[in-house]
Amino acid sequence: MTTPFAQQVTFLYTADLAATSHFYEALLGLPLALDQGACRIYQVSADGFLGFCKREGATPSGVIVTFVTQDVDGWYERLSARGVPFEKAPTFNPLYNIYHCFLRDPNGYLLEIQRFHDPAWPHKPG
Repeated sequence: MTTPFAQQVTFLYTADLAATSHFYEALLGLPLALDQGACRIYQVSADGFLGFCKREGATPSGVIVTFVTQDVDGWYERLSARGVPFEKAPTFNPLYNIYHCFLRDPNGYLLEIQRFHDPAWPHKPG
């Protein structure tokens, strides 16, 4: 077996980097890990990152960004209090054995805040 990767970054495009930065920094409270000018990279977890790069005509297409936490209700309450609209309030999904809610960022990307109920998650190497 190969050594697992040390970090993970998902890059998405945005036509409005200022609105995107405000959402992820001020509303979600993610720390800015690196500002490259046309791209901004946010730290989501110890080794997971989400980057946005300015690109005219950028549109979301079949992407769901999932943030995993034990505190789905707390995130829902905090973001709702900040005026963030949700597409789906927290609910249990028996098909996937998860508790989750959905919202959209300023670019239209679908965001999911989720807690796994399956004891097999997360799978740890070794």
